[in-house]
Amino acid sequence: MGGRTPGLTACVLLTPWPLEHVRRQHPGVPVAVLGEDRRVRQACPLARAAGVQAGLRGSAALSRCPELHAEVVPAPEAQAVWAELLEQLYARFSDRVDGRVSGAAFLTLSASGARDLAAALHAPVGLAASQELAHLAALGAPPGEVRAVDSGAEQAFLHLTPLAHLGALGVPLSSLEKLHFLGLRDLGGLMAWSAAQREAFLGVDVGKRLNRFLRGQRTGAVEPYRPGQILEAALAFDLPLTEPAQVDAALRDLMPVLIAELRGRLAATLTVHADTLGGRLSATRALKWPLDPPGLTRVAGLALHGAGALPLGIDRLTVQLGGLAHPGRMVGLWAGLAELEVTKTVLGRFPQALVRVEWLDPWAYATDAQYAWVDWVTGQVRPRDLTPRQSWTPRPAVRRDQAVQRVLAFFEGQGP
Repeated sequence: MGGRTPGLTACVLLTPWPLEHVRRQHPGVPVAVLGEDRRVRQACPLARAAGVQAGLRGSAALSRCPELHAEVVPAPEAQAVWAELLEQLYARFSDRVDGRVSGAAFLTLSASGARDLAAALHAPVGLAASQELAHLAALGAPPGEVRAVDSGAEQAFLHLTPLAHLGALGVPLSSLEKLHFLGLRDLGGLMAWSAAQREAFLGVDVGKRLNRFLRGQRTGAVEPYRPGQILEAALAFDLPLTEPAQVDAALRDLMPVLIAELRGRLAATLTVHADTLGGRLSATRALKWPLDPPGLTRVAGLALHGAGALPLGIDRLTVQLGGLAHPGRMVGLWAGLAELEVTKTVLGRFPQALVRVEWLDPWAYATDAQYAWVDWVTGQVRPRDLTPRQSWTPRPAVRRDQAVQRVLAFFEGQGP
């Protein structure tokens, strides 16, 4: 790994991320990202030059730009691809990577490492002593080049920073438009205001954030990256897979491997990559708990069917699990050594104050089929129509039987 020695903070910009992802898959072609309503959300400069604008229907965009490549990029797929990119940055450039916001990644790099990063991704890279300055520098850097901010030139750099770049510091677009209406064009004009004036005009939250930045209170070091956010299992085939039964068998072989590597963790997304003669086709689906091999196999099969890779023949099949996290667990109301004594004291004074929950089917539609109340002491299931604090007696059932007996006696007295 290069650039693992302590250095400056580098910011690489790949924004807007879904559009940048599509552009990298189709270089040199006008591209656009559509929403679920089939309207244009984002368009590259080539597409905008041809008249494609945000809000147009996909058919209208194609009529203006016939060579346009437009596709829908679901949020889970965009997040999964971004997580995969962060893993590559960790493996190739630095052990300190922060990419909490898709499209902007921060790394600890030297000047030479930043140049290698910009050349590898052909993206603008900013290099400075803090994350905020590096972000502002990257906004002014050409693609594939590095713009560095030396410690002695920070004030001069800030004075010349365009107002349009202040969105990186959390200044909303509406405030930037008002500042532009007042005649301000760069951060230097805003720095001439007092701290109270900035807070009064931009709002307390935004103004205080900007004032702290101007006073030098900035985010310095990048936290170490935690690898393993993506689990991967793959199979290569001597002959291309063309039948659904072959794909199901391959997925059943891959899923136990992924479940074993999870080690009790949860996964948010499942991504399937199919290498075919026409290139790599991918699809991502969001996951829900619980995670088991049959369920993952079914989700992977649906994702692969949506990608349309089977008619082309699959030479290699890769399944990835992303968004890994440990499930939360609450052990009790009073964690510690005295937990048992406290529980006994409460039950001694209030016998029906505590209950346990026995999960029957968390995904059932009917509430009484989802869980049941269990008595803390006896372990018996309590009726679902009563609250845990209410006592339960068989009186309603006795009254019901008595009513039935009275009705039967009435009809027997009316007989011949």
